[in-house]
Amino acid sequence: MTALKAVTASTGARRRMVSVAVLAAGAALVLSGCSAGQISQTATQVAAVNGNHADIDRISLRNVHIVFPATGTDYTNTKGGKAIIALSVVNNGETVTDELTSITTDLGTVKITPPAGASAFRIAPQQTVVAATSPTTATAAKSDEHGATPSSSAAPTTSATPGAGEKTTAVDPEKKPGLIEITGLSKDIIPGLTYPVTFNFKQNGTVTVQVPVDAGADAERHEGQTTATEGEHKGGH
Repeated sequence: MTALKAVTASTGARRRMVSVAVLAAGAALVLSGCSAGQISQTATQVAAVNGNHADIDRISLRNVHIVFPATGTDYTNTKGGKAIIALSVVNNGETVTDELTSITTDLGTVKITPPAGASAFRIAPQQTVVAATSPTTATAAKSDEHGATPSSSAAPTTSATPGAGEKTTAVDPEKKPGLIEITGLSKDIIPGLTYPVTFNFKQNGTVTVQVPVDAGADAERHEGQTTATEGEHKGGH
């Protein structure tokens, strides 16, 4: 009789253990099902991005990106508006000057403004030319060294190549940047995405770069469905 009781007690304990295990497994499945469709806050935030880079023969493009529009400017990055491409162009050649003749993209028409004092966007051998966030006139460059704030990390030792009759002056290219604008945007430009842009050089040829969009200082969500998904899971569980 005593042995029978012991066996019965042992069987009951095993049944209780199995029940607890089943309940724990069920709870895990419920929790995992709740979080399966949820996107974490980090995944939905668009972080500020570094620019892309590319090399074509002796020309190097560095920190190529579309600038996040500053408040109070004419640049909106929205359909029908304008945007800016910032970058540094380096001529690694020893003897041949090159020129950025045109830029094409499905985003719109690209306008190239050379640095102040230059008639074209030329890059001399072993020199760097910067395209920054705003144009700088020769007068502004002399009177206010802090007036131009480029969005690139160029070598601060050289400038654009002068054409015929232009005076050669070695200055910091970030103080005398050019300007590259995309006008008549065909669509909204979304921070965190990349867009193909083709750069055409007179001597070194053509290269297409997947250009990222800077997300600015305050990264914002741009997927409306994400917020709704998070709200449903917070309310339902």
